[in-house]
Amino acid sequence: MGFEFIDAAEVVFFGPDKVFNADRTNLFMAERLLSAKRAVIPGFYGSLPCGEIKTFSRGGSDITGAVVARAVMADIYENWTDVSGFLMCDPRIVDNPLPISVITYRELRELSYMGATVLHEDSIFPVKIAGIPISIKNTNFPEHPGTLIVSETNVTTPQVITGIAGKKGFSVVHLEKDMMNQEVGFGMKVLQAFYDMNICFEHLPSGIDTMSVIVDSSFIQGRETFLLNKLSRMVNPDNVFIEPSLALIAIVGRGMVNSPGTASKVFSAIAKAGINIKMIDQGSSELNIIVGVEEKDFEEAIRAVYYEFCKS
Repeated sequence: MGFEFIDAAEVVFFGPDKVFNADRTNLFMAERLLSAKRAVIPGFYGSLPCGEIKTFSRGGSDITGAVVARAVMADIYENWTDVSGFLMCDPRIVDNPLPISVITYRELRELSYMGATVLHEDSIFPVKIAGIPISIKNTNFPEHPGTLIVSETNVTTPQVITGIAGKKGFSVVHLEKDMMNQEVGFGMKVLQAFYDMNICFEHLPSGIDTMSVIVDSSFIQGRETFLLNKLSRMVNPDNVFIEPSLALIAIVGRGMVNSPGTASKVFSAIAKAGINIKMIDQGSSELNIIVGVEEKDFEEAIRAVYYEFCKS
């Protein structure tokens, strides 16, 4: 190709803790590329302070591409892969789901967290910081428009929602106690118990006398009894128990904030499918609605919501 080759080990850096050093990398990458009209830079690896080669855990080429785009302040970061951008939901669950033509970084973050894996999550941040759009294109189908990822957009879709994603493998820790809402520090003590056991929580729905903590089941596996005993000692609840086998589904869309009745359509669609909703949560930005269902109902719930908004 006649392009200059730049060894990633000379411009991509990890710290002594083996964590990617974004600031140092951006500084050296920008300086090196300043004198290169065209360059080829391999992904997947960089170097440690001792000079030893360190690989990214996964998705290294996506991350390196984003780092390069930020360093040169590119107009756009094209990421060529083996799929034609993002789809509205998992094609293994819904046959031929509609493609997503435009999506914002915030929407992508919500969907990626819930399992949409076209693009490595860490590759978003370098270009997001610089406000650089990402274009996902298919190497095997280059004429397909793919998906454009942007900071903000006025483009809306007739479906109102942008996408649906979800994951299985969650548990709900239920606490019940009369007059809980008047007990100062109750929630803090509950979360302290999870902190002491190094357990992250996903969601925290609550009522006047009830509180539920949604956690990844793998974090408490084999430690359920210890956790329940710890919570009993710290907050003395009237009742505390764990409900396993929960699946979470995120319905995401920037158009939801201006579309009355979106939540009603989600809940009605799931109800019409004969599925019981175990949990409901909505972010303050109204960008997403998250529902919890039993794992056995996961796929059917996604299909029900998709066809409610994307009727053929």
